[in-house]
Amino acid sequence: MNNLTLLALITSAALITALALYALYLWRRVWAKEKTQTEALNAQRERIGGDLQILASSLLDGQLPLIEGAIRIKVLLDNYDSTLSQNPRCEVFHQLFVATAQVPTHAEWKALEKSVRRQHEQHFSELELQHKAAARTAARWLLDEALPVGRKHA
Repeated sequence: MNNLTLLALITSAALITALALYALYLWRRVWAKEKTQTEALNAQRERIGGDLQILASSLLDGQLPLIEGAIRIKVLLDNYDSTLSQNPRCEVFHQLFVATAQVPTHAEWKALEKSVRRQHEQHFSELELQHKAAARTAARWLLDEALPVGRKHA
């Protein structure tokens, strides 16, 4: 081998080593970012699970109106676990959500005429009579079986 070939081999080996080290550096950054994202998702899931337990417990204790509780539980379930949200035992939350989807909220609710508000409130009462037992059963199932036991607030 002549000197030029040897120099080319050494330069190539050094370049390959430098590129391999840079690739390793980049992969470590990717792995660290994935770990951070996974930890953030797990923390979010834990928070939502705790919020679901509080809402289900409040619904059962009568501290939360049925319609409001069902809507909040449905939205959180969708963000917590779509499979759990689609469980037939949680269908009542979806039914109440759909049945009240057209009702204005917040400032729009306050801006409604009293007669329109009373009509909505009458509709809420009918829905509550129709779905109260199923909603309570679903909330109890969430607390007892579906949600992790680690953060019980009931």
